Amino acid sequence: MNRERANGVLAFLVLFVIGLALYNLIDTALAPSKPIVQEESPAAGGVSEAAALVSPSVVGITSLQKGGGIFDGRDSESTGSGVILDKEGHIVTNNHVVADADRLIVTLVNGEEREAEIVGTDPRTDLAVIKIKGDEDLTPAVFGDSDNLAVGQEVIAIGNPLGLSFARSVTAGVVSGLNRLLSTDEGFAYRLIQTDAAINPGNSGGALANLEGRVIGINTAKIAVEGFEGMGFAIPSNQVQMVTKDLLRYGEVQRPRLGVRIVGEVSPDQAKYHKLPIYHGVVVEPHAGGPADKAGIEPFDIITQIDNQKVTTSQELQEAILSKKIGQVVKVQLMHLPDGNTAKAQVKTIRVKLTK
Repeated sequence: MNRERANGVLAFLVLFVIGLALYNLIDTALAPSKPIVQEESPAAGGVSEAAALVSPSVVGITSLQKGGGIFDGRDSESTGSGVILDKEGHIVTNNHVVADADRLIVTLVNGEEREAEIVGTDPRTDLAVIKIKGDEDLTPAVFGDSDNLAVGQEVIAIGNPLGLSFARSVTAGVVSGLNRLLSTDEGFAYRLIQTDAAINPGNSGGALANLEGRVIGINTAKIAVEGFEGMGFAIPSNQVQMVTKDLLRYGEVQRPRLGVRIVGEVSPDQAKYHKLPIYHGVVVEPHAGGPADKAGIEPFDIITQIDNQKVTTSQELQEAILSKKIGQVVKVQLMHLPDGNTAKAQVKTIRVKLTK
């Protein structure tokens, strides 16, 4: 009798468990579905992270120029930005930020002010290196490879627009273009990075950085014409590093020199009209006693090739020479017009040893 009662209890428990399971299945099937919530992973390499890495390396630069007297109102002050190169206190900035300065004051990230002196300037690229007292508290910037930039890549600009009251302002944008050709007031042409990250007066000499916190350019200019917005320019970091290396070593940038003054350019239409045996070229006049003069290049010769590389514009001629080394002998193909007579045009090849 006890055994039969035990079997009955066991059977009841089995039926109870089965019923409970069926109830849960039915309840789950009829219940409204709930959304699956996934935790969002933190963004890597964002604007704020990059700004935190680069900002300590960006300084403010105040340039003071003396006037005629203390009360004549001719003393002037301008501000710009700079980027720390090393713990010895070297800073890269724009040449136009420090040009004509009688006194330079650098303001660090902690607000400390230090006097600076000019190490070297390069008006051709609008770059300069200055120096303050160095110590372990300085944070040198890490430079990236500007040759690996892509149009549309996100970047940030850091500097001091409108002076130190807005020190280390951060603006974000993209690389809008590469190898943009601009000319300085001195007539030097060079290739720049174009960006739509806001660059304003006082940003000059500041950092253009990628989202990895590497400086890929030094901000230098913007298009300030009514109707145009978001057109800023920076000097590529690879060029910055080459120039600063020479400025630190020699106090100047040592470049190979052909020793000519550019007179003009010959277009295909001009060549056809004058029935020239060439279709392009750069008209030059050699500097007296320079390498071109010594090699036999004459006034108004038309250079068409450098080492078999076609030259159609003055910019191409400059870049062809700058790609060589001091002391290198280059093969210059040109057309010579005796006494300006196109009927007597002669195509020549002259070897010129480049000097500094």
